[in-house]
Amino acid sequence: MRNWLLSLLLTASLSAFAQTSTVDLPAAPLPSSASLKLSTAGANSGSSPSQTASPNQQQPLIDPATSTISITRTDAERLALKNNPRITASRLLALAAGQVTRETRSGELPQISAAITAEKAEDGSRIGAGALTDSRLYTHAGTGGSLSQLITDFGHTRDLVATNKLQQKAQDQTAIATEQDVLLATDQAFYRLLNAQSLLDVAKATVAARGDVQSLTSALTKSALKSDLDLNVAAADLSQSQLMQLDAENAVASASAALAAVLATPADTLYHAVEDPEDAPPPPPSPDSSPSINASAQALRPDLQALRFNAAADQKFATAQQLQHLPTISASAIGGITPVSPDGDFVPNWYAAGGVNLSLPLFTGFRIDAQAQEARLRQKAAEKQAQDLSDTIARDVRIAVLNAQTAFRRIAVADQFRQLTAQALALAQTRYKLGLSSIVELSQAQLQSTQAAVAAVNARYDYLLALRSLDYARGQLAP
Repeated sequence: MRNWLLSLLLTASLSAFAQTSTVDLPAAPLPSSASLKLSTAGANSGSSPSQTASPNQQQPLIDPATSTISITRTDAERLALKNNPRITASRLLALAAGQVTRETRSGELPQISAAITAEKAEDGSRIGAGALTDSRLYTHAGTGGSLSQLITDFGHTRDLVATNKLQQKAQDQTAIATEQDVLLATDQAFYRLLNAQSLLDVAKATVAARGDVQSLTSALTKSALKSDLDLNVAAADLSQSQLMQLDAENAVASASAALAAVLATPADTLYHAVEDPEDAPPPPPSPDSSPSINASAQALRPDLQALRFNAAADQKFATAQQLQHLPTISASAIGGITPVSPDGDFVPNWYAAGGVNLSLPLFTGFRIDAQAQEARLRQKAAEKQAQDLSDTIARDVRIAVLNAQTAFRRIAVADQFRQLTAQALALAQTRYKLGLSSIVELSQAQLQSTQAAVAAVNARYDYLLALRSLDYARGQLAP
């Protein structure tokens, strides 16, 4: 009899506790400034157990009616090479460097000039100050020309020309390096957009799935088969997925703007990234191949070649500066006629002369020594910069190979994760519908399924971008 009474009291207590937890459960709190609000019942003890959650419709970040431009990675790279101002500027600088070579080489070629002079003067007067072209002044008119030709400066001009040629080659390599920088930036922006679009699809599918769960839970709550706690959890999961969708929409819009900037098109241009219709990407190189890839990168990286050309140019320039101590030998000639002149003063009415000149700098205030030393110091600095970049390239190649290997392996793992979570979600949904599990189990399964879908998307595009980064590290990035 005593045991029967204890069982009766325990049953009554549990029943009262269940009714209290079902009826008096407050609604999930929401911040007043939330973008998405759930329409729920009041939080007092008299609130109805049947609650519904529906988000306020917000204007999307990207108007679905706005036209978008479909673009592949190949098309994006082609447009970037054509339109990006950095590439145009680097090419113009390379052309300008070629003109500097022509300017320096002109010192080895004949210099010819012509002059026509007409003068009205007080005949026979003398120049008292200023330039001394003639000691006496006469009213006359004449025309003539002069020619000068460098015979030898013992290699000074030749080394200057060699310096400019090496600088021109360095600028050409810099232009190639700029093109590869822009190509890598284009690929990064393209795959970022492609990844954001895929994540947006995942977010939309998650919102639809959790909306179905919320609708089901609402119906079960109205039928008193589920508690308000289940409805609030389902509504919270739906709000979380809607926040994820908003973030994904923002990521798509931002990635499109970044791609438009690289392509030098208006920032409000909306692009839709489309994968190239090509075969599956190749497998990554093995980690043991890093030394061979690094050797290829050391020979092909255009930025490293530019620094090496600059170091060689500084070496030639230092030699040219030191050669200024040697003499310069040149030939000159002059001739002309003076058809208008006072009688007896310009006899005959033509003139001509020629000669050879040797000039030797005896003392320049140590200017030549300072210029030569400056050039040698710049040469050493350029060599150290090239050495530093060479070490950086070796590191980047090693990291790029490891990143490609890791990204490739993540694809299989992420795909397996996605399949397993999809199966777990299906089982959790079935158990929840049959009343064999709580909303917490279903919510956890939904969360894992979403995370797996996101991981699968990230793994694929991370690998594609890792391959392009490896091509950049080895100096072989091309459209």
